[in-house]
Amino acid sequence: MPGTPPPLLDTVVPARQPWGGRILQGQTLRITDLHGQQAVDFLCYDAAEPTERYSATNTIKVQGRIFIEQGTVLYSDTGRALMTVIADTVGRHDTIYGCCSNPNNLLRYGAHTTESCYSNFETILATFGLPRSAIVSNINFFMCVPVEPDGSAGVATSALQPGSYVELRAERDVIAVLSNCPQMHNPCNGYNPTPIRVSVHPPPGTA
Repeated sequence: MPGTPPPLLDTVVPARQPWGGRILQGQTLRITDLHGQQAVDFLCYDAAEPTERYSATNTIKVQGRIFIEQGTVLYSDTGRALMTVIADTVGRHDTIYGCCSNPNNLLRYGAHTTESCYSNFETILATFGLPRSAIVSNINFFMCVPVEPDGSAGVATSALQPGSYVELRAERDVIAVLSNCPQMHNPCNGYNPTPIRVSVHPPPGTA
């Protein structure tokens, strides 16, 4: 679109790797699934007070839905708005399944792994001076976990279109971190982890 300012950041995150950045109030973060069916584990924190972090519980109960979609506000553990989903081509993202870890992969699949979203979170959070205890229950973008009437849940096989994206506006200065999920033992990545694109855009109307 003519007159649209260029992104402040535009980068491709390789398969299986983490990414993190500071997103200032009013800026937007777009996460794009370049190849389709690639789960992205996501957390965010108040940049001024990182002990205040995304709360799955508050996000779910304030809005009365277990899925993330356009219009969803991501609330902190004290009930403050951190980010809002302002664009979403998918319409349903998971809030309950958490992230994969090497111990969890052994428990669930009998697989000894050396990479996971948990270890990715540890790595990227350390660059912001945040310890392992900062890892809480996360959002899984581009991943659907349907909950059946009997309470059962599982990772759904979903053929998402390449180029699917979600865009979040920062409601305060935040630290946003993600893991481009390396999971190979369930269908969240189509058993083939692929790169994603991350871009940060200035507020609308910014010259």
